[in-house]
Amino acid sequence: MRVTFNGCIMTDDLLIKNAVIPLMQGNEVFSADIVVRDGKIAGVLACGTAAEAARTIDAENNLVIPGCIDSHTHFMDPGFTHRETFLTGTSQAAAGGVTTIIDMPCCSSPRSVRDVDSLNEKLAAVAPQAVVDYAMWGGVTGEDVREGKLANVRAQAEAGVVAFKVYMTPSVPTYNRVTDPEMHEVFKTVRETGLAVGVHAENFAMCDYYVNKLKNSGRTDGPAWSEARLELAEKAAIQLGIAFSEETECRFHVVHMSTGIGARLVGEAKRRGLAVTAEVCPHYLVLNAPEAMAIHGAMAKIAPPLRTGQDNVELWEGLANGSVDFVATDHAPYKVQANRDLDEQPVEKDAPGMTIWTAFPGIPGTETMVNILVSEGYNKGRLSLQRLVEVLSRNAAIHYGLFPKKGTIAIGADADLAIVDLKKAWKIDQAVSFMKNKYTPLHGLPLQGKVVKTVLRGQLVYDEKPSEVQGRILVAPGYGQYVTRQSVQALENTLKFSNYRAVSADFFDNVHRKNIANVIS
Repeated sequence: MRVTFNGCIMTDDLLIKNAVIPLMQGNEVFSADIVVRDGKIAGVLACGTAAEAARTIDAENNLVIPGCIDSHTHFMDPGFTHRETFLTGTSQAAAGGVTTIIDMPCCSSPRSVRDVDSLNEKLAAVAPQAVVDYAMWGGVTGEDVREGKLANVRAQAEAGVVAFKVYMTPSVPTYNRVTDPEMHEVFKTVRETGLAVGVHAENFAMCDYYVNKLKNSGRTDGPAWSEARLELAEKAAIQLGIAFSEETECRFHVVHMSTGIGARLVGEAKRRGLAVTAEVCPHYLVLNAPEAMAIHGAMAKIAPPLRTGQDNVELWEGLANGSVDFVATDHAPYKVQANRDLDEQPVEKDAPGMTIWTAFPGIPGTETMVNILVSEGYNKGRLSLQRLVEVLSRNAAIHYGLFPKKGTIAIGADADLAIVDLKKAWKIDQAVSFMKNKYTPLHGLPLQGKVVKTVLRGQLVYDEKPSEVQGRILVAPGYGQYVTRQSVQALENTLKFSNYRAVSADFFDNVHRKNIANVIS
């Protein structure tokens, strides 16, 4: 088929018409038609420009943002597929407007990703299942330091991993934690690659001591878990990571940061010019321990734990002002009683006799991340439109070296798009999900704003219609592709302060249609 563009005749695969697109410089939008060729964005035209294409998607004047990135997932494949598979995990991503996930190295069996061979084993296992695109974290542990295997860091970096993960508290048996001096050695080694070290930042000795203290006192209630994993344990761990980053000049990234004091510490480090970044998960923005842990118990058990309502407020502020760089989910589900007959693996969350201390810590989140940020962030005025795009897509793409292939609506970028109905009112329903284990402490949360279509490399991969009860995945497993790091990139180390005019869904009723006939890049 043909499209007329700047006087030229071109053949194109897809036309996405009636799209309302954010302008990255500021918080305005314009109505446009997006031209896609060979899975890439080939042009952005004024809405209604005469065009033809083999396929057309009508965005119906909904907001269209760059395909979102969940840069912290544990899809448990291969080896722990009773919890999740790469197929069920990436299906959730597609349904939630996430077009690229970055999977963690630890939750694989028989061995975690800690060298190129184990990386290739994992890639071979997940490639036939992927519905969306995926990148990979690299792995390094205390054992690697002790056994003199740090050369594996450089090899993994050359194979295209985007960052390296370490745990200050224990993970799975094949991925042990680092002691303080071991972490210092990791920082020095990773510094030579230019990549970041992502740290699960909780002081092990403090967590271990207070978990045992409360457990031995007879506490079995849900909030006890959050009380035992002290805010101070995260504060001390972040302070140590900042000190190591300052001394080694290695990039330090705080994964799944849960506290307001953490956001302040990262902000202070940024003001000093240090290479420190952080992410927050949606559950740390909308749930608090006294309520959610009392109601949901083990179904809300995560590490770090849920915190307080004040932490919710301060993390939203950090996300808006740049102390927190982007959102990710730490998606890590476990087997629940409802799935007890599906295989021989034991129930890990709510087996009879299980307590808050013995239940496994982890919840899903990829399917709901974008919707929560749209509803509770943008539609409620906590985030500007520009900031919404940054924290859901652009910043993670830059931080992990995937930009501009991912994270932007620009000429030559992958045609990855999330189409969002800003007015749709609905509630999260754990039964209506692509999750393998259908539980979430977010069940019943009312939201306004929902992803209704997801486009990956010019292909419609998810459509809410015709059934709005359970949308449809429209591509076969294996459509998703492995994405290696494009280059070593880093976010600008500056803080931004919110002085924007909050714009709600009602604004889009009377969106100003700008006659933009040139390409927007």
